[in-house]
Amino acid sequence: MPKKIFSGVQPTGNLHLGNYLGAIKNFVDLNNDDQNECIFCVVDLHAITVKQDKDELRSNIRETAATFIASGIDPSKSIIFNQSKVHAHAEGSWMLSCMAPMGWLNRMTQFKEKAGKDKEKASVGLYIYPILMASDILLYDTTHVPVGEDQKQHLELTRDIAQKFNKDFDCDDFLKSPEPLIKKNFSRIMSLKNGLKKMSKSDLSDLSRINLTDTKDEIINKIKKAKTDSFQIPNEGQNLKDRPEAENLLGIYSSISDQTLDKTLKEFGGKNFSDLKSQLAEVLSSKISPISDEIKKLTNDYEYLDKILAEGATKAEEIAGKKIAEMKKIIGF
Repeated sequence: MPKKIFSGVQPTGNLHLGNYLGAIKNFVDLNNDDQNECIFCVVDLHAITVKQDKDELRSNIRETAATFIASGIDPSKSIIFNQSKVHAHAEGSWMLSCMAPMGWLNRMTQFKEKAGKDKEKASVGLYIYPILMASDILLYDTTHVPVGEDQKQHLELTRDIAQKFNKDFDCDDFLKSPEPLIKKNFSRIMSLKNGLKKMSKSDLSDLSRINLTDTKDEIINKIKKAKTDSFQIPNEGQNLKDRPEAENLLGIYSSISDQTLDKTLKEFGGKNFSDLKSQLAEVLSSKISPISDEIKKLTNDYEYLDKILAEGATKAEEIAGKKIAEMKKIIGF
């Protein structure tokens, strides 16, 4: 059976290597499989759970779409659109919010992490974010969702909501329960300056991350300056314990090369980090710099990007609109 894939990326701007290896590279692989029906969404409604500058948001929406295309997602094969253009997402989110118990949301760890000690000041949108995510997924009869560790709990909530809706309204299998797609041979990408911190665009040091808009020279320089330790590269993964920077660089090399960490350790075990850095810089620059060049080219072509997003929204609205109409009948509207 063909897989129906749905996933999204927030238009926060300045996407980096962690976004590419953790999500976008996988999107490209899914897009290239003719058995899959893929929908990739720029989730701009999710982005406004925190305050946004309107001009930056508009620019970031286009940049995210450009990144999808520059990375290899073909808009003639997959639907690419921005969430706010399809009204069904917000409408579905409200209907699902009215039957999802508060207790389920109270268990969501990501809200607690993002809100921190000031959760009383956090927006209601940040709190109910997982229900909007559920709406995104369920409106398309999605069968599979590519997720990282930080989103697995939200996908479980999506499955719970689907099952509760079906039970409450006696409509077996109306909302499909999607399965997670966990990427194999992927390591969580950490900061190049601190292996205990996730790679992030919010880090003050630009040397902490590889931006998808970096030039070849910038990529090489950042890998050259990446933090390591004074020991040789081990032959076995168990010897990477308490060596986060070493584990991070080896994980990046494994992910970008589509191979296991064990294979990478066999390749570099016993060598110095200068050998790994040299090879990693070459592989990364050859992969990322062409994407960077294409992103810069596409972001200057507003007309093309807006056309892709508008066409994608029309296709998405046709699918999601039918599902919303059926939901309304089931509920009694």
